Amino acid sequence: MEGLDLKQMAAMVKAIAEEKELPEETVIEVVESAIAAAWRRDNGDKDMNVRAELNMKNGDAKVFVAREVIEDGLAYNPATEIPESEAKGKKVGEIVEESYEVKSFGRVASQTAKQVVVQRLREAERDAVLSNFEDKIGTVVTAIVSRVEPKLVRLEIGKATGIMPKSEQIDGEYYTVGSRIKVLIKEIERNERGAQLILTRGSADFIEYLFRQEVPEIDAGTVEIKAIAREAGKRTKIAVFTAVPGVDPVGTFVGGRGVRVQAVMNEIGDREKIDIINWSDNTSEFVREALSPAEIVKVEVDGKKAKVYVTEDQQSIAIGKQGQNVRLASKLTGLELDIELSKAPEKKKKKNVEDSLLSAIEDASEDAE
Repeated sequence: MEGLDLKQMAAMVKAIAEEKELPEETVIEVVESAIAAAWRRDNGDKDMNVRAELNMKNGDAKVFVAREVIEDGLAYNPATEIPESEAKGKKVGEIVEESYEVKSFGRVASQTAKQVVVQRLREAERDAVLSNFEDKIGTVVTAIVSRVEPKLVRLEIGKATGIMPKSEQIDGEYYTVGSRIKVLIKEIERNERGAQLILTRGSADFIEYLFRQEVPEIDAGTVEIKAIAREAGKRTKIAVFTAVPGVDPVGTFVGGRGVRVQAVMNEIGDREKIDIINWSDNTSEFVREALSPAEIVKVEVDGKKAKVYVTEDQQSIAIGKQGQNVRLASKLTGLELDIELSKAPEKKKKKNVEDSLLSAIEDASEDAE
């Protein structure tokens, strides 16, 4: 078998499995997929559904080509379909599998098989490494920047490699190769190309994790985070609450002389402002808090929408730069907020004794004339 010794590959499965720290079944699947790819390259069509079986005892191999049974008389693709009259008793819609002994491969097919083995083993090895991170999703780890690309940053965490897409980065933050940064493990994304570790510094979960490190009262149950809305690198609003009488939740998160919130800002950068507000189960009150530092005249809540009335001098504060304040407040409360102008009530002049006396004199003078 030119360039591809199946007997030798069968004998090496155990050694490969040990070296790559993979289950033997995984390595066998990789070798069988390589055999199928090589056979398809030499004998079949790229559309064919081919699988292979390798006899681990003697190194013999078979391939199986699956085709769907279709009605007689229809135009069909012989690589994937077979007419009912040729299907040996199988009915329309069923699958027919034909087997072939693997005798030999050409040079190009052998090269294809070797490439498949290398590629699939690398993918399997990566998947095995990433599976160790399943129980670490949602935690923060220290990673080393290995490569900076226009749309993402590649990072190394031990043996694993992860990516931080642009959408998960802190706006305006720069990353240099070799630097160590904290990242939150967001998820393991799986698709046809394999598994990928997704890392983030720009998510609300990253902010929550950092506060948990600085505010032990969260784990103690004294205070809690009810909601977070974030635009990474610009501004974060965090709503906090306590059911314990006498405890100031905002002060607990800020810390003495602002030491706790400053520790979080030291990690994410001073460009990002953090608003810590009181959460309330009174929707109108919560909206007022969420729109701080703007002063609100009145809030009218209707389902998932709320009209917020402000005076003219407070309108730009409520909306914020490029709509940021109202946008984050909307995310925080889960309501669609509409900022409306409210006319400030006119101040009534207080009548005093002198005013009343002067009015009386004026009236008397007019009567005399």
